[in-house]
Amino acid sequence: MSLTRLAPAALALLLSALPAAAQEAPRWSFAIHGGAGVIERASLTAEQDAAYRAALKRALEAGSAVLADGGAALDAVQAAIEIMEDDPLFNAGRGAVFTAAGRNELDAAVMNGTDLTAGAVAGLTTTRHPIAAARAVMERSPHVMLIGPGADSFAASVGLEQVDPSFFFTERRWQGLERALQQQSLPIPQRPAGAPGPQAANDLPAPPLNERKFGTVGAVALDSEGRLAAGTSTGGMTAKRWGRVGDVPVIGAGTYASNRDGCAVSATGDGEFYIRASVARDICSRIQGGASGQAAGQAEVDDALSLGGSGGVIVMDLKGQPAFAMTTSGMYRGAVSSSEPARVAIYGDEALQP
Repeated sequence: MSLTRLAPAALALLLSALPAAAQEAPRWSFAIHGGAGVIERASLTAEQDAAYRAALKRALEAGSAVLADGGAALDAVQAAIEIMEDDPLFNAGRGAVFTAAGRNELDAAVMNGTDLTAGAVAGLTTTRHPIAAARAVMERSPHVMLIGPGADSFAASVGLEQVDPSFFFTERRWQGLERALQQQSLPIPQRPAGAPGPQAANDLPAPPLNERKFGTVGAVALDSEGRLAAGTSTGGMTAKRWGRVGDVPVIGAGTYASNRDGCAVSATGDGEFYIRASVARDICSRIQGGASGQAAGQAEVDDALSLGGSGGVIVMDLKGQPAFAMTTSGMYRGAVSSSEPARVAIYGDEALQP
């Protein structure tokens, strides 16, 4: 029987019973993460829980404002990540963890799914927004990755805001460095020049997140033109040495986007294992082979992190369906789309909620 011959009530009932895949996909969709780790209800105070949820919603609002106005996926990714880079709750930009030498060294990457262009930076110390520097490398240089003083110099040359290194200092992260160095029997460096005294600390008490490894922020987006993009930013590992660089700026490991494969990925966790397993790229390969974003993400982190370590990923597919996969007890995360309001979650067994 033709659907047009059904009574309106019967037609509505039939349509409501159709699977989600048969219903209209969102015009745009956006998802973020703020790090994965041992995050449990018993360990977070009500104040900490509320602060993280509010911070995630601010980042979602920044990204969704771009997409709702018809903007590009890459613009939404950058807008949201810059919000989190300025928030001392996250291990990215202001609030990044310290190296063993007492410095904040920042890494970031972006990738455009439509043409597979990408940009990455590592070891920044004076550029306020590493994600903006990564995008500038992609769009305004012939390279994919720049590191150290040269990367900061390039960022300054294209007009990106430069700050004194003390801008990134937070007392909470400094105390985390002191604890880590004491555990490793390593010397504690002098406090950075320009850093406020301990009595000036006014950020939240240290959360249960394992600050030695996690806290990376990231975003994935599908815009109204069908373009995918991904971006990730981090301060790396507390007490890292010898110029260590993790997976975030390694395209295909911690960050990847491809319209051809139908996915965008941003990762957080033990970077050494993500690099060895090329996690982000492999997730896209699984999706291109027919797996859902959720199945591909979970299978990949399970496989890769069976080598050791733990972490999580966020994934966006061409239907605008976000996915969140992790091997940890929690991951700060959120999503919003043209058809659903902003929703966030913290704990592993928790569904996204307004």
